[in-house]
Amino acid sequence: MPIRIAMVAGEASGDLLASHLIRAIRGHLPDAQFFGIGGPKMQAEGFELLWPCELLAVHGYVDALKRYRELSGLRKSLLARIRRERPDAFIGVDAPDFNLWLEGKVKAAGMPAIHFVSPSIWAWRGGRIRKIARSVSHMLCLFPFEPPLYEKAGVPVTYVGHPLADVLPLAPNRLQARETLNLREDATVLAMLPGSRQSEVRNLADIFIATARLLHQRRPELLFLVPLTTRETRQLFDEAIYRNQAADLPIRMLYGHAVDAMTAADAVLVASGTASLEAALIKRPMVITYRMGKWQYRLMKRLAYLPWVGLPNILCQDSLVPELLQDDATPQRLAEALERWLNDPTACQALAERFTALHHSLRQGTADKAAGAILPYLVGAEECRLRAVC
Repeated sequence: MPIRIAMVAGEASGDLLASHLIRAIRGHLPDAQFFGIGGPKMQAEGFELLWPCELLAVHGYVDALKRYRELSGLRKSLLARIRRERPDAFIGVDAPDFNLWLEGKVKAAGMPAIHFVSPSIWAWRGGRIRKIARSVSHMLCLFPFEPPLYEKAGVPVTYVGHPLADVLPLAPNRLQARETLNLREDATVLAMLPGSRQSEVRNLADIFIATARLLHQRRPELLFLVPLTTRETRQLFDEAIYRNQAADLPIRMLYGHAVDAMTAADAVLVASGTASLEAALIKRPMVITYRMGKWQYRLMKRLAYLPWVGLPNILCQDSLVPELLQDDATPQRLAEALERWLNDPTACQALAERFTALHHSLRQGTADKAAGAILPYLVGAEECRLRAVC
């Protein structure tokens, strides 16, 4: 009887991570079967899709409350199937708000519950780690400072590195990126990444355009690249250009191509999030910014205890790049911070050296290392079955 594994992955990033993990596990257990909630990349690896991961996507607290009954019903339906079929393990990939409850129930029913991608327990005050300790059999962490937090709480944990560090080259090819985007080799380029969510683009588009106008006044040769991931976010940015009467600015919007845009750029203006880590691994000087609703910002500021919000600064434990958030995120301040990078190639080179060291520390062969941590649970289950048959 083949090994069977239930999985839940949320959003496109979880689908990608899970697809690599499925392939790595099958390298050791070719007949292993996988089912649950996922996406097209997991399906391409032979995953049995019961529900698409798009159903888990929520946009902010209000949307989460509106969809609570729907998501709760989905989770209970999957749990009922897991209890009925009793797979050899459950793997929750990210989506902690959905997966941790499910993992707790699975673990209580006597099945291994593994969580891949630690929630950001290091960024917030409070005792969330106690809930995690009750819910999971094993935690797989992307960042090297996370395992000691779990070890202290008695949670089995493995550091597996970050998949972006495996995918992105240690030495980015800037010339090739400029050729891909049809840019001159000697052009001065700024990449602006206002986020992948519609709410992020709404909050940042006007500020990014005003920043571009200030920089263009000082540096008329500057070209602005804005990679956007969906038709909706592109439309929002188009509307902001029209609203701000900015059609005269040399702003070039791209469908995707975020990595190419950052690789080609002399500096990057980026919304806080995974894109800031990508910019670091591409060795680009950057300014990190973010804006949200006032009450939400006050709540998050009260809960946060780290002095930084950007992953490059958190991972390097140093204020390497400016963070201009909320009311500090004015066009004037953003433009000044970006221009400091454009005027100081020595500082840019020193930053690239720090980011190269970070890249080495995160490059661990994530999928293979994660599979290696999961295999003992699966092999143990297989041995138990064989003993029962004998």
